[in-house]
Amino acid sequence: MYGLNASGRSPYNATREFFAGKGLKEIPLTGALSWSVPGCVDGWAELSKRFGTMPLDKLLAPAIKYADEGFEVPPTIAGFWHAAEGKLSRAPDAAKTYLPGGHAPRNGEIFKNPRLANTYRLIAEGGRDAYYRGPIARQIVAYSEAHGGLFSLSGF
Repeated sequence: MYGLNASGRSPYNATREFFAGKGLKEIPLTGALSWSVPGCVDGWAELSKRFGTMPLDKLLAPAIKYADEGFEVPPTIAGFWHAAEGKLSRAPDAAKTYLPGGHAPRNGEIFKNPRLANTYRLIAEGGRDAYYRGPIARQIVAYSEAHGGLFSLSGF
């Protein structure tokens, strides 16, 4: 039996002293101070190292294709997406990605996510380091810094 927790960890800058200095007794549930370093890509690398039989570029190819070409939004997802429209519209980057044409995709509409396709391409080409040490990490850290988050390149 093998278990893997790839849920991510807190940023190194997320210390008790930091939160106490902000007058916070706990980590907020939302916003930049609640973000954890994503662990999924590292999890993929670990699983591949232990059990893998195919290269990452081949494994990510279908996801890249669907992100580029799009997929038909099913009814349940369309409903959840519509319910989140107000929240998504308050975050310009989220709105740019998840509200094409200014609204949540409706049932049966084709949703494309070229930015995700590009991210997956970079990971397919450069592996986990493309995510945690390369251009993806730099973009995530810059976004975090611009929004009061705690990510740093040394701790990503």
